[in-house]
Amino acid sequence: MAWRSWTRGLLTAGAVCLLLPFGAGGCGTGAARGGGSPSASPVGKVLDDTDDSGRHLREVGKDDAPEVGIEVTPDPAGGWKVRLRLRHFRLSPAGTAARPAAHRGLAYLFVDGHRVSRLRTPAHHLSLLPHGTHHVTARLYADDGTVWAVHGKPVENTADITASGAETEQPAPSASK
Repeated sequence: MAWRSWTRGLLTAGAVCLLLPFGAGGCGTGAARGGGSPSASPVGKVLDDTDDSGRHLREVGKDDAPEVGIEVTPDPAGGWKVRLRLRHFRLSPAGTAARPAAHRGLAYLFVDGHRVSRLRTPAHHLSLLPHGTHHVTARLYADDGTVWAVHGKPVENTADITASGAETEQPAPSASK
């Protein structure tokens, strides 16, 4: 793993930006959402194993696997810029049929294990985060909802970021009567 770290001024967030080596992955719908069994396909082998959200893994060989890298940087306007680096993988447009296809699907973005977005483009903006260190993970899914996997592990990468007081969300002012 390659680490890149840097900090910003006093009034902005300190950030540790991790650009991980590429891994493989996939995105999907259907069975992974609990809508029955995953679709059979000549693309990889659907395993009985699931990821932490209950979606079945779709095993592909390392040489045939898509790859994802993630970079997270502070946005001067507030929040964080997320950029995915994809190899051997295309993000499917809206309306794509729920069938797996080699090297295609969606990326889901997780912050501290909670899904925050389903991505159809490699760029995303994260809103302000509470003070502390957070794990931002991009995981690839096939269009049928199965998770692209290599050696039984989801294709994903994670960047760690640290939000200082300047990057935390402020509570909304309460209305007085």
